[in-house]
Amino acid sequence: MTEDNANLYALLDARFVEAGDRTAFRMPDGSRMSYGALRAQVSRFANALKGFGVAPGDRVTVQVEKSLDNVALYLAVLKVGAVYQPLNTAYTPAEIDYFVSDAEPSLVVTTSARRASIDEIAAKRGVRAVATLDGDGKGTLAEAAATAGSTCETAMRAGDDLAGLLYTSGTTGRSKGAMLTHDNLSSNALTLHELWGFKPGDVLLHALPIFHVHGLYVALNTAFLNGSEIIWLDRFDVDTVLRFLPEASVMMGVPTFYTRLLGDERFGREVCRNMRLFVSGSAPMLAETHETFAARTGLEILERYGMTECGMITSNPYEGERVPGTVGYALPGVSVRVADGEGHEIPHGEVGIVECKGPNVFKGYWRMPEKTAEEFRADGYFITGDMGVMADDGRVSIVGRGKDLIISGGFNVYPKEVETEIDQLPGIGESAVIGVAHPDFGEGVVAVVTTGAGTPPSEDEIISTLAERLAKFKVPKRVFYVDELPRNTMGKVQKAALKERYADIFA
Repeated sequence: MTEDNANLYALLDARFVEAGDRTAFRMPDGSRMSYGALRAQVSRFANALKGFGVAPGDRVTVQVEKSLDNVALYLAVLKVGAVYQPLNTAYTPAEIDYFVSDAEPSLVVTTSARRASIDEIAAKRGVRAVATLDGDGKGTLAEAAATAGSTCETAMRAGDDLAGLLYTSGTTGRSKGAMLTHDNLSSNALTLHELWGFKPGDVLLHALPIFHVHGLYVALNTAFLNGSEIIWLDRFDVDTVLRFLPEASVMMGVPTFYTRLLGDERFGREVCRNMRLFVSGSAPMLAETHETFAARTGLEILERYGMTECGMITSNPYEGERVPGTVGYALPGVSVRVADGEGHEIPHGEVGIVECKGPNVFKGYWRMPEKTAEEFRADGYFITGDMGVMADDGRVSIVGRGKDLIISGGFNVYPKEVETEIDQLPGIGESAVIGVAHPDFGEGVVAVVTTGAGTPPSEDEIISTLAERLAKFKVPKRVFYVDELPRNTMGKVQKAALKERYADIFA
C-alpha cells in the first residue's frame, strides 16, 4: 500500500521489490521462483486479464487447482483492481451456477477438464469470457500470460473498494458473498505479521488450499509481507510434510493436519527442530490434541479464531500462555464482546454470542443489504453467530455455534442444503443433517432420515447420489434411518438430541 494507493497489491509489491532475487516459492522437485520472477509473472497475468476484458471492480470467479499460476492470478486480479472470487475445487456445476449467477463476474477461470460445463453456465448467465488455467501451466489464460508484457501498472484503489468476494455458508438460505475490502485484508495481514513474530529468514510450509481465508489471506499474505520463502505443497500429505518440516520455521494448518501428523511415529522433536510456530484454525481443536502435540514436539500449537467475514478475530499469544480449548484474545485494533440476543454485553464467564468490530470486519453481504443490516448491531458490531465465553482477562473460548452450521475438515457445511437434496430422493420422508465429533475432520456430516412412499434407498445409494450433486465435504459420511425425528412441542427437530444419540459413531 503506497501513500496514495490502498490496493493490497501495492502493499505486497513493495515487499516483493525489497525481497528482490530471494526465493519466493520452492517446489518439492527443487525448482524455485524468486520474488522478482513472481512480480513479472503477476504483471503478465494482469495484462492477460486486461486482454480478457477485466476492468477495476469486475469480479473474477476462479475454480482451479492449487498452483503457482493460481497465486499469480490472485495477485494479478488485485493488481488490475478487480475482485477475486475463489471457489472450492470440490464444488459441482450445480453449485458453481449459483455463485456465477449471484456474483455476475466478467471472467470465469476454470480448468480445461471443467471447461464444457462452465461454458454452459457462462452462456446462461451472460458471463463475458471464460478462460482456463491448469495445474501444469497450460490453459488459455496461461498461454495469454506467456506472451504478455512483464510490466503493468497497479490500479489505484481506495481502502473501501472490494478486493475479495468469498462465499460463506450461513445458517439460513443459500451461501452469501462476503465483501472484503483492501483495508480489511491489509489490516489483518499487517496485524498478524507483527503479532505472530515473523522475522527475516522465516520459511513457511504451505499445505493448505488457497480458495479460502486461511490458506489465501492468512498464510500467503503474512509470508508475502515478510518476504519469506514458501515451501509450496499442492496438498497436505504426511510423507511430504515430514520431509520438509525440518527446513521450515512456520506452518499453518487445520486440526486434521495435526491429528494426522500425530498418527505417524516419525513425527516428533527432531523433525520439528527448526520450527518456531504451528498455527491451527478453521475448526475447533480438541484440548487433547494440543496436549499430545506439546508432549511429542515440545512446541505448543497457536490456535486462533476467525471467519470469512472478518479474517482473523482473536489469537492465542505468540509470547505468553496458549491455553488449550481457547482461541486467545482480540487482535490489536479489534474489539470483541460476548453479548446476549439483543447485543448487550454479558458478565465474564457466561455463554453468549461473540460479536466483533474493527478494520478486519467485512463491508457486508453482496447485494443483500437487508441481510447485512440484520448481522450488524446499531453500534457497528458484527454478530458472528458463534457462542463463546470471555474470561476476566479477555481470553475467549468458543463453545459452539448459535445455529447448526457444521465445520468439517475446516469447510463450512450448511445442513439445510444437504437436507434439501436428501428430501428430494424417492423413498425418503424427511431428513435432519448434523455434525458429529470426528477424530480426523473435527465434525463428520451425518444424515438421519425417515422413509417415505416407495422403496427407501440404502445408505450407500444416498451417499453416492449426493456425491454427484454436492462437494465431497458436504456429503454425509453416515446415514441412519429412524421411525421419526425427535421434535419439541413447537414441532422443531431436536438436533441436539440427535447429536447426543450419534455422538460416538466415529469414536
